[in-house]
Amino acid sequence: MNIELMYAKYNQSGNQTIYHILSKLSNDEREKDRGSFYGSLSEMFRHIMGGTLFFLFMYKEALNNNDAAIKALAPLDNISLPEGMLESTQWKELGKTLDTLDAAYVKMAEALGAADLLNPIKVDWYGGNPAEVPLQFMIHQLIVHNTHHRGQISQILDALKIDNDYSGINVAFM
Repeated sequence: MNIELMYAKYNQSGNQTIYHILSKLSNDEREKDRGSFYGSLSEMFRHIMGGTLFFLFMYKEALNNNDAAIKALAPLDNISLPEGMLESTQWKELGKTLDTLDAAYVKMAEALGAADLLNPIKVDWYGGNPAEVPLQFMIHQLIVHNTHHRGQISQILDALKIDNDYSGINVAFM
């Protein structure tokens, strides 16, 4: 079983669910400051997307010997995320960007082999100790990052009494 692929599909599914829930809100409700570190639900969701983009770019160097993974990540070069308050048309465009981003993540995960997961990635987050970690560790960092922020969105949606459930991993992803 490819655990990284399972989590990439879980990420994609959770993001799609949230995007569709947030798309049902008015633009004003989606952009309203909710008192979170990232402000609005829109900004928090874009932070999830930005984190995914950041991590996937970080993986490129570690995967430079895996042509299929590099090809899977190529569409990321055309992605930019809007900042500030979005208009409704920008939100709809963000949905297309989300599709591209998450599809690249899934395709990259499909292309990974066991040896790829051990490839080192240089980090400066730990004061130089360690100076690098395996790709697999950084993939798990992405999973934890996105799950954390989806949980923040869930809490806000709960407070708004908006049904949301995107926490489970679909057995079909295995």
